[in-house]
Amino acid sequence: MSENAWLIPAIPFVAFAAIVFFGRRFPCKGAGLAIMAMSASLLISLVIAFGAIAHGGHFEPIIKSAAWIPYGDTAINVGFTVDALTIVMLIVVTVVALMVQIYSVGYMHGDPRFGRFYAYLSLFSAAMLGLVLANNLLILYICWELVGVSSYLLIGFWFERPTAMRAAKKAFLVTRVGDVGLFLGILAIYLKIGTLDLQTVLSHESVSVMAKTMVQIGPWALPLAALASLGIFWGAVGKSAQFPLHVWLPDAMEGPTPVSALIHAATMVAAGVYLVARTYPLFAYSEHSFSLNVVAYTGAITALMAATIGFTQYDIKRVLAYSTISQLGFMMMGLGVGGYVAGMFHLMTHAFFKANLFLGSGSVIHGTGTQDIREMGGLRKHMPWTFWTFIIATAALAGIFPLAGFWSKDEILLTAFHANKIIFYAGVLGAFMTAFYMSRLCILTFFGEPRDSHIHAHESPKVMTVPLIVLAFLSIIAGWVGLPGKNLFAEFLHTDLLHLEHHAFSMTIAAIGTLAALTGILLAYIVYMTPASKAVAALGEVSIFKLIHSLVYNKYWLDEIYGVIIIRPLFALTRYMYAFDRWVVDGAVNAVGWLTLLISRIQGWVDKWIVDGAVNLIGILTKGGGLALRRLQTGVAQQYALIMIIGLLALTWFYLK
Repeated sequence: MSENAWLIPAIPFVAFAAIVFFGRRFPCKGAGLAIMAMSASLLISLVIAFGAIAHGGHFEPIIKSAAWIPYGDTAINVGFTVDALTIVMLIVVTVVALMVQIYSVGYMHGDPRFGRFYAYLSLFSAAMLGLVLANNLLILYICWELVGVSSYLLIGFWFERPTAMRAAKKAFLVTRVGDVGLFLGILAIYLKIGTLDLQTVLSHESVSVMAKTMVQIGPWALPLAALASLGIFWGAVGKSAQFPLHVWLPDAMEGPTPVSALIHAATMVAAGVYLVARTYPLFAYSEHSFSLNVVAYTGAITALMAATIGFTQYDIKRVLAYSTISQLGFMMMGLGVGGYVAGMFHLMTHAFFKANLFLGSGSVIHGTGTQDIREMGGLRKHMPWTFWTFIIATAALAGIFPLAGFWSKDEILLTAFHANKIIFYAGVLGAFMTAFYMSRLCILTFFGEPRDSHIHAHESPKVMTVPLIVLAFLSIIAGWVGLPGKNLFAEFLHTDLLHLEHHAFSMTIAAIGTLAALTGILLAYIVYMTPASKAVAALGEVSIFKLIHSLVYNKYWLDEIYGVIIIRPLFALTRYMYAFDRWVVDGAVNAVGWLTLLISRIQGWVDKWIVDGAVNLIGILTKGGGLALRRLQTGVAQQYALIMIIGLLALTWFYLK
């Protein structure tokens, strides 16, 4: 079945095309077709996964390729690769995409562009699956850009809303900034290695060549492997919303909630983490890789910064958006400290509980009609299925034993403890902050009494709650493939391209992470569910705390800073260039045009009145002479005789004189 892996992205892509052209003729405007297509992709992925597991996980990667673009004596190939990393991502993407599509039947019911929504979902999923399977950097880049286009279409799906339209443009443009780095990284690799095939690029020989090739940049000399990997990472920074290109992701919440679940759990933001993992040999080109340090510290800064912002947000989807940014930072931290397995393990578990949380938030919005958690409260009584699945996913995200997030978070902390103590402490602090802001979200949403009497909450239909139950179940058990003693996930993801040290489970590290999470939960309970909340509110009125709250609530004013130092100067430059183009470039072109017109008019006048005038004058004189001479030709013989006599007399007189 692995030889037919190309069908996995092909089937949803065909569904996309069919819905675009014939969607109105299908039942449910194509929703059923999209769900069946994704189910088929999931089934094929599961068959491939079980086949790999049957080989004990240690199987040779399946690589299929064919010549695509010939040039010189060689060609750029197109094809796919099926290895352990591919299989993990295929399962994650297809499971989450299928749950999102089923859920959307209820959430998007009655939308006038219902069919178009499912077409875009199919395209989005197909692009991500193509990216995962690509065995060539060019194909990967094409699918990477197609993922960006799909996200633009889905974030701006309700384009009649100005906020959604602006959010779509912001996401598209900010991620394009990162894509420039990815393109340059790919170009650097191609110029040195001469091929874009991942198997060749990531081989020990190619990485060694790039590691030994030094590039001088001002006073610094860096290995080509470092420059190429940093270019690739800059692309991941854009797609996976890492600092400083994270600003697009919270605004992307303007799209329909199922889109948010798909973006945050399995497609767009996961693409950046997957890209770093896929090209990991380039990052781990040396024992103390500069590139990996950049990845680790970028992840740590992102994780802590986004977590602090999550403390102060009141839009339920924005809290989850900053949670995603923070958890993506965790994944990058894991990859940056050598935790190839840990980073991908957290990506897998996070996909299930974050999809659960976003779809749960959509259920809350569907049942209450609001996204502001200050207007909620007491929803556990009215939305029991949503409540319990949300609580399970929250506990998994916080890293509570024995849920999925506990095992993957522990892997990252364990790896960081042995590799970089600064990153380890940042991870522990991040675990505490995650538990706090997620507990705050649950308390304000589901506990206490309703704070708005106009809200009449109701549970969502089964088509929405069943996916929540499935994802909640996966949020519980997905981490069990990484149990101590027999870490099946680590064994399965093993690759000969990397020589990574795997650390045995540490009860001490697990206890530290769990204690941090429980402390966060306890503090949230004290602040929001006990009389101490009044004291905290009074403390918030102190000037210094009001300033800190304002700083964090306004997202450190990063959007405003970017507006001042980038957007406004860019707009000013574009206005200047427009004026230069209009008055200088166009002015010069128009001046040449007017001068040409003036010269042509002068030439026309000279041609008409001088050249043509001279010719016409000769004609007139000739005509006048002819008229005068015509009068001498009367045809009367007597006149001719008289003229002859007069002429003879004149000649005689002249000679005699």
